[in-house]
Amino acid sequence: MAILNPDHLFDQAEALVMPPEAGPPRQVDVRRSISAAYYGVFHGIAAAAADEFVGRTKRSSNQYGLVYRAFGHRWLRDLCDDLRKQTPPQRYSPYLPRNGFGPNVVAFATAVVELQERRHAADYDPMVRVKTSDALAAIRTARAALRRFGNASIPRRRAFLTLLLFPP
Repeated sequence: MAILNPDHLFDQAEALVMPPEAGPPRQVDVRRSISAAYYGVFHGIAAAAADEFVGRTKRSSNQYGLVYRAFGHRWLRDLCDDLRKQTPPQRYSPYLPRNGFGPNVVAFATAVVELQERRHAADYDPMVRVKTSDALAAIRTARAALRRFGNASIPRRRAFLTLLLFPP
């Protein structure tokens, strides 16, 4: 299985907004840049989930592919939207880490919601005009989100990934 490297998606996003020889980047490139930034986070968390539950050494197995594709954009967003709240919904209570998800997972969840909203606007709203600075901000947010998730404690990351794959 060819895992999409989040850093490659972030690099692609940056390349799309590099100014051409004449004029600003095309609107299509700026929009695709925002989309690539979000997809870097999406594929990063998909790989984290499959690495956790199947194992990094089994990336070429069918089981790995099954876990990698086990969740969709809507469930990721809904989970992140719920977990960034001061008090997550009651259905999560038995599965929450002892001291909550902490600032790193909450920052990650907040960034996912923000990035998905930006991606939807960039991909589907013909009335929105996106600036290069918007795309660069999305790329920074996406890189920081995966860094924050990686900096969370193992039990907090595992709890998040478990809820992502096995919704209560």
